[in-house]
Formats: sequence, structure tokens, C-alpha cells
Amino acid sequence: MVLGHAESAVLAFDVGGTDVKAGLVDAFGNVLGMRRVPTPLDPSHPGEAVLDKLTELARQLASEFPDIPAKAAGVIVPGIVDSVGGIGIYSANLGWRNFPFTAEAEKRLGLPVAFDHDVRSAAAVEHTFGASKEFNDVVVMVVGTGIAAAVFSGGVAVTADGFAGELGHAQVPDPDAGTEAAGTQGAGTQAPGTNAPGATILEAVGSAGAIAKRYSRKSGNIVDGARDVLLRSQNGDAMAARVWADAVDALAFTICQCVNIIGTEAVVIGGGLAEAGEDLLEPLRARVDQILDFQRRPRLIQAQLGQDAGLLGAALNARALLDGAR
Repeated sequence: MVLGHAESAVLAFDVGGTDVKAGLVDAFGNVLGMRRVPTPLDPSHPGEAVLDKLTELARQLASEFPDIPAKAAGVIVPGIVDSVGGIGIYSANLGWRNFPFTAEAEKRLGLPVAFDHDVRSAAAVEHTFGASKEFNDVVVMVVGTGIAAAVFSGGVAVTADGFAGELGHAQVPDPDAGTEAAGTQGAGTQAPGTNAPGATILEAVGSAGAIAKRYSRKSGNIVDGARDVLLRSQNGDAMAARVWADAVDALAFTICQCVNIIGTEAVVIGGGLAEAGEDLLEPLRARVDQILDFQRRPRLIQAQLGQDAGLLGAALNARALLDGAR
């Protein structure tokens, strides 16, 4: 995977809700000096705390690789992101609002900085080099503790000023409607706004976090995660099978909405839940096929580039910045 000119390296930072990943990425896509540290949480100065940590990591990498100077940096973060303006508009988990990431990062790092959304950047790598490169109309869904997505139409990323792809907060039928107290979110997720009667949000049913929480609440059994629920369902646990099926139904409903609205021809599933492989994809394909009528059936594909896709996406963004300056 050649990412740029052989003489240039870039810093890449993938800021997540739990961890920050950092590395020096050479022109061949090799991640040098990979670091993974807890994401700093500071309710009063959340953006500044993150950038202070990135600055510290940049110094460590510069000390470790003095003969490979970075020419630019790529920073990707979750939430609502205005990549053109360089603003982190909102992050529910990390706490910033309207934080000027690009300007502040450039001050600290002394480098040009490309700033963008984490899932959109990882999806761009998948779309360019990985699972969906042969398709033009694609949704890349990252299904982990929460759910986020990147949308490509005609081969072009749809950003909508950072508001596109919030599939985790798309409404879906609530499998618990009528069986639990009105107004609850199926997995205890606190969703802004008010859901329609009989509806919840996708993240509250279809995410890996929701699968584990819903099963534990309904069965009284504590599980390590969604994978544990899947294994229990395969071993005859009826409640685990029901919770897994509910997740598949919710994901299929949202995929079909994408097919109907924007003509999606391929859906790439990444994140922790995608590690279930065909145990997820096979029933998901079957449910999508049941729901759709005359529409073309989208290809459902497991993401190929794994946990480093975000770092490589940040590196691609930085290289694009360098190429634009040449």
C-alpha cells in the first residue's frame, strides 16, 4: 500500500473514546513506533487535554525516529466533525463543543494538520484499498460499543458538514415496545430527542455494547461482551438467540433504509461486532433479503483492514495535505 512520496513520513493520530493510537507512517503505509494510550478525559478542557497528549506522543516518536522527520500530521476524532473548518463540533463521549482542533494542533505540533472524522477516515482507506473498492455507492458501518458510518455516493464521500452517517441514532423498531416501560432505550442508551412510539435508536439494539447490555438485563447473567452472547445463542440459550436476532433485525432495517434512500450497493461492516464474521453476515444477508422487495440486494462485506484502518486514514489525510502543497 503506497501512500505517498518515498522521502516523506507523517504523524497519524486516531483519537477514540477509550484509546488514542499514534504512529509515524512512512510512504509505504508502515506504522512505525505504534503507541496506544488511554484517551485523556478532562471535562473542563477536553480538547486541550487530547492535544496535550498528542503533543507528548509526537515528541516521543521524534526522539525514537530522529532520522525520519514528519512533514505533516493527521488527526481523526469521533463525533460531529467539520473537517474543512477544522472544528470538532460535538463529541458526546469526550465532551468538546466547537473546539478548533486544526488551529490548536498546528500550534502545538509545528506541522500542517489534516483534521477529520475517525470513521470517515477509516472508511476512506477501506474504500480505496480494501473491501469496497470495486463499488461506488457504499456505506461503511463501524459496529462496536456504538455505531457510526461513512457514506459514499457515486464514489464520493457524503459529509454534509459532518452530519452524514449518524446511523447509530437512526430510529428502528423497538423490540421491547409493549414489554418494558414506555420511553426506555433498549440498551440503556441515552438518546437525545424523543423517539417515535414503538421505536428506539439503532445503537440501543444493534451495537455490540447493546447486545451485551440487553442480554444481561433480560437474563440476569453478566457477559463479557457480544461475542459471549453469540456463543450462548449457539449453545441453545433462547434469550441470547433472541437478543442476537433483535440486533440483526435492527441492522438489517437500517441497511434497507440506506438501499431505499441512496441506492447503496455494498455495506462494509467493521468494528468489534464484525469479528463474528459469517455468524453475523449470513443471518444479516438473509434478513435484508426478506425485507427488500424489487430493490437490488447490497453486498454485505466484512472490513478487511482491521484496527489500523483509522491510523492509515489519518495518514492518508496528512499526505493529501502534503500533496496539495507540492
